[in-house]
This record gives sequence, structure tokens and C-alpha cells, in this order.
Amino acid sequence: MRATNLAKSVLKHALGRGALLAALAIAATVAAPAALAQAPRNYATLAMVAEPQTLDPMASTADLVATIMQHVFEPLYTFDAKWNVVPMLAESMPKISVDGKSYSITLRKGVMLHNGRELNADDVVASLQRWIEQSPRGKAVGVQLESLKAKGALGIDIVLKAPYAPLVSQLALPSGMAAIMAKDSIAQPLKDFVGTGPYKFKERQPDRFVILTRFDKYSARKEPANGYGGKREALIEELRFVPVPNASTRVEGALAAQYDFADLLPVEALTRLEKSGGKTVPILTPSFGFPYLVFNTKEGVLANQAMRQAVQTGMGEGEMLAAGFGDTRFFIAEGNHFPKGSPFYSTSGTELYNQRNGPKAKEAAAKAGYKGEPIRLMASRQYDFHYNMALLMAEQLKKAGFKVELNIVDWATLVQRRNDPKLWDIYVTHSGQFPEPMLSPPQLGDGAPGWWDTPAKKAALQAFNVESDPAKRGPLWGKVQQVVYDEVPYVNVGKFNGLSARSPALDNYQPATWPFFWNAKIK
Repeated sequence: MRATNLAKSVLKHALGRGALLAALAIAATVAAPAALAQAPRNYATLAMVAEPQTLDPMASTADLVATIMQHVFEPLYTFDAKWNVVPMLAESMPKISVDGKSYSITLRKGVMLHNGRELNADDVVASLQRWIEQSPRGKAVGVQLESLKAKGALGIDIVLKAPYAPLVSQLALPSGMAAIMAKDSIAQPLKDFVGTGPYKFKERQPDRFVILTRFDKYSARKEPANGYGGKREALIEELRFVPVPNASTRVEGALAAQYDFADLLPVEALTRLEKSGGKTVPILTPSFGFPYLVFNTKEGVLANQAMRQAVQTGMGEGEMLAAGFGDTRFFIAEGNHFPKGSPFYSTSGTELYNQRNGPKAKEAAAKAGYKGEPIRLMASRQYDFHYNMALLMAEQLKKAGFKVELNIVDWATLVQRRNDPKLWDIYVTHSGQFPEPMLSPPQLGDGAPGWWDTPAKKAALQAFNVESDPAKRGPLWGKVQQVVYDEVPYVNVGKFNGLSARSPALDNYQPATWPFFWNAKIK
């Protein structure tokens, strides 16, 4: 408007062709900044809970790593909105032999890697071999593996020692991902992130950002988008993942429209988000996941199973959930690891859930030979509910006669320290709630922090994993759940709903356990 009025004024008072040209030049000069100011931006600022300790999707089962790097790397299979396994880089679902031990997989033709060449079966075999060596979930598959071979340019044959029902689900999970990458980029540690995803890695500045940019030669599936499956489009040119460890800062940034997306916000912020006047949009994700406590079964005071049982006796998971989430809309305190209606619903062992019996715990610890050694409880403030639950748990254990050493660290440090059995006894974490039990927690696999490895575990899981009949797998899961309660490698605290927020400018975002931003756009 200012440019137009200025141009009219010049035209009104000036004579001749030269004055007209001068007026047009002035109008263009003044109008240009206004036009630029209104030009649409095509990047998204995404506030994450912490700095990722790595960008290698196989090296960590941390959700943060999965959230970021699922845009760069893709698996052979993935999940639709109802948690059904569907093909991603694979052309279709695998052909499985009658005995359940052989899987034949064909790749989609023409899928491009970020380095400009076409994906082939050698890339896939090399990637899966690396996954089997490095990822806890991959190691669980590796135990079952007889052979893994390329068959021509686009074929992969997997042969197992025995039937293993969770295989395709394991290949689909973003966390600890069976990520397919360029064979010639594979290294330890991984330095070049050459995948097939709709975004490619651009830049990382630690504690500042990770930037991904659109991959123009991306090979999308043709099916309609459905959960993590179907067509993926990089409609936003650039994704900027920024670490914002302080939960209150993420809330204030969301309210100030500083972020297009803010992940895992404290539940008490919901009312403020709802009353933001349209500056931000709260996102409540039902049945988001479960908090759980990992016990160090390898070294330290809790390597003794009787001591882990004593600690379990003194805990009150219901109180911990209340401390972590406050509002009962956000949590369910129940000992069954899977909800009613799931084929894996079981009450096995649940009499040991939420006991909150300090005197009995103290007596059990004395019988186990407890001499007052400190129990090192590790948690992070990046996840507000982790921290609040840890505080409450420490008080519960102190009342039961245990000495507790509370170690509060940032999330990246926790993820690093949990790999060293000399540094902790219990740590607080959480997982998404998935339909296949073997997908989480990773302690059900091999080599995950906690290092649970007993004959009872192996026997229960072997029976469960070789059975492919869903009707029979349910009762077999009940036996696994019983072993978890008996041996206490981890404690499933309960179930919770997740809270995050998006800006009104972020359009077509679909809430998910691992937030993804393909198919979303900036209005």
C-alpha cells in the first residue's frame, strides 16, 4: 500500500517520460521488501527433547534418533496406521516357505540412494549384516539366522534356523532400525548417512541443530499414505531438528509460535496450550507408550535377582505414574503389559505389580544379603515424567530401607552411560506401545543395556517366537510376562498418553509414536 501511494504521488507531480520511469523504479524498490516479507517459508523448526547422541539408526534404540533419521533411512517394511506391517523398500510382503524358515524378498526397482545410484540387493545384505552385528534387535534376529544372501540385483533370501514369527516386524521398526544404506557408505562409526528417504542429511552442529533437506530424486511408493506406509512426499524443503532439553522452554516456545512442532511436553501444560488463542495446537496421542525401569542384571547390587525382587516389592507404580503425569487422563496403572482387547493381554505375574510394601521389601533385601550399598538410579530431566517418577521412586525405596543415589543427567549422557554396567543400577526410560511384544523393550532381545540373559528367558522366548499361530502366541506371551515379573530385568510402570504441540502453520501433520514430517507442509 505504501509503495502504491508513493508511486501515485510521484506521477501526480512529475512531467514527462523520465518522471514516469523514476516513479516506477521507486514503486518497485519500495514494494520489493514487502513482497519478500510475505514470501512463504519452506522450512520447519522442530523442537526435540535433547541432542541425539548419534545419528546412526542402528547404534541406538533411542526414540530421538529414530524420529530424526527415519526421514533419511528407510527399512524394507514399515507399519500402517493400524500397526499392520506393509512393504516400504520391498516390492511386496515376503514369500515365506511352508516350514516358516525361508523368506524371499524382492526390492522395488528404481529406488535411488542419496549418492545418485540405484539401490540393489548387495546394499540390503550389507546393511542387514551390520544391523545384526550392532543393534539389540538385530542381534536377536542374528541368533535365529542361518543365511542371508543376495539373489540377483533385486532379490534377498533369508533362511532361519527355526521359525521366528517377529522377523518382519523387527525389520519394520524405526527404533534400532534395520536401516538400508549404501554399501560403500557403511563404516564404524558411520560418517556418511546415505539412505533412500525423502530427506537427505545436510548438516549437524552439536547442541544447535540437525538439518535435513529434500531429496529431489526420492522414489515414493504409489499407495496412498497410511501411517508410516504408502506414499511419502517431502513437501517441506528443509527440516530443522533443534535440541530443547528444558521441557518448560519447549512449552514457552510452542506458545510463542517459535516452533512448528514441540515434542513430549509435560502434561500440566495442556490447559495453557488449549488456551493459547490459536498460537499453538496441542496434540494428545492416546496409548502413546509405557514408562519402564531397566535393572542392571550384570554388575552391582542388583545383579542379585533376589535384590531386584525386593526392590520390586517396595515400589508403587501407581504413585509413580501420578507423580509423572498428574492428570488421570494421561495414565493407566495396570500390571498387564498389553491392554485388554490385545491378543497378548495377560494377568500373569500382575500380583507382583504395585505392591508398595516397604516392610516386606526390607525383609526380602535382608535375606538377599543387602548391606546398605547405594542403588544408583539414573534419570533425565529432558523427559519431565522420567524425572518426576525417579524422585518418587527414590523416596519409596528409601522408606523401604534402601540407600538411593539419584543421578540426574541429560538424555544424551544417560544413553551413553547405560552402555557401561559399572555406572548404574536402574535407569528410567519409556517406549511406544506396539502390537508385537518382541518389538519393545529391547531387553527382550540380546545385548541391550541391562544384559538380561537367563535360561528361563531363553526358554520362554524360544517357545513364543517359533509359534506363528496368533491364537497360540497369546498364552505363550503370558509365560514370558511371568518370567519378567519373576526375574525383574525391567519393570513396566504402566501406560501413558503423549502430549506434543504443533503450530497452526504445520499442516497435514499426522500424530505418531515417532513423529514424521513427510507429507506435512507449511501453510
